[in-house]
Amino acid sequence: MGEFVAWIIGWDLILEYAVGAATVAIAWSEYANRVLDWFGLRIPYQWAHSPFEHDLTSGVHGIINIPSVFVLLLLTLLLIRGTKESAFVNGIIVIVKVSIVLLVIGIGWQFINPANHTPFIPMPATYVTPQGITHSYGGILGILGAAGVVFFAYIGFDAVSTAAQEARNPKRDMPIGILGSLVICTVLYVLFSYVLSGVATVQDFRSAGREASVAFAITKYMTGYEWLSKSVTVAIIAGFSSVILVMLLGQSRVFYSMSRDGLVPKVFSDVHPKFRTPYKSNILFFLFTGIFAAFIPEDIVGEMTSIGTLFAFILVCAGVWIMRASRPDLERGFRVPAVPIVSTLGIIVCGAMIYGLGWTNWMRLLVWLVIGLVFYFSYGKHHSCINAPPPEMPKGIQLTR
Repeated sequence: MGEFVAWIIGWDLILEYAVGAATVAIAWSEYANRVLDWFGLRIPYQWAHSPFEHDLTSGVHGIINIPSVFVLLLLTLLLIRGTKESAFVNGIIVIVKVSIVLLVIGIGWQFINPANHTPFIPMPATYVTPQGITHSYGGILGILGAAGVVFFAYIGFDAVSTAAQEARNPKRDMPIGILGSLVICTVLYVLFSYVLSGVATVQDFRSAGREASVAFAITKYMTGYEWLSKSVTVAIIAGFSSVILVMLLGQSRVFYSMSRDGLVPKVFSDVHPKFRTPYKSNILFFLFTGIFAAFIPEDIVGEMTSIGTLFAFILVCAGVWIMRASRPDLERGFRVPAVPIVSTLGIIVCGAMIYGLGWTNWMRLLVWLVIGLVFYFSYGKHHSCINAPPPEMPKGIQLTR
């Protein structure tokens, strides 16, 4: 689709990976405080929230979210240390969190109240949060709006592709990694949400506000399994840590490739002499994500991440379709089945979820893309080596077959 579209999607992926990592880091901060509560400790509100948030009960305003910056720094250092070490830690985290998810599904199934699933799709209505924000729910538009937000849970599957250069057999491993993890996680998501929405009522989560969580539902309704609520909190923190790790990994690898093509400065492709990782890129994106995590509220960065990812996926769907038509004989390691049906459905569904996110998020995406275009036309276009002619050979050197 050309260099210009390539730049747009590369710039847009910052919303998916870097801003996404900041979003998860903010949530990590909240759950870390809950764990500290178990030991009689707690980070004061003003040091664990952005300046745009305030506690409704005490009136205290946030200053900076220190725990979110801490976890970003810790995982950035791990990524600089090496991919193999990062993969080992991530593997342990995945085993822990999946085991606890399966426990919740298995134990929680017996506590499902059928009345909580009647009607399964509520009628359209609105409710007002304690902060005075009006939300719509129920009906088709409610589903689309919720899907656009919950879509955040599907971010990261495409990050598998960013590690292709570090895979032994990417032609085989990439499709298995992406599609395999996608199927497994989708099944777990559906079962987990079915159990959770059956155990607790929708009203429970609205009235409890930010304190509403899986642990909240277990403590209130699953008598005798209070210990499981703490296990879930540990699993959530572990899960958030692995997500941040993958997002930071994906972001540095995307900009590594863009830097090799000259679209962004060379600093993003500088490799550590010992660890062989793009350490400067990791450091720069730590600073970028750290600013977002420290000073921007979670709901804003979360919605920016979702709409940025959805827009990127629309471009990917279109790109696969165009490439299939323009280069049908090109050798492919994996062929998407039923093109253009799959591509068309992907564009429609992602577009519908973007519509459900509302005009404020459309404007944020537009502003972000405009900033990217300024950078492209002022730097990337003039330094790009994608379409540059090959360098002239020095005199006296001959090319042989």
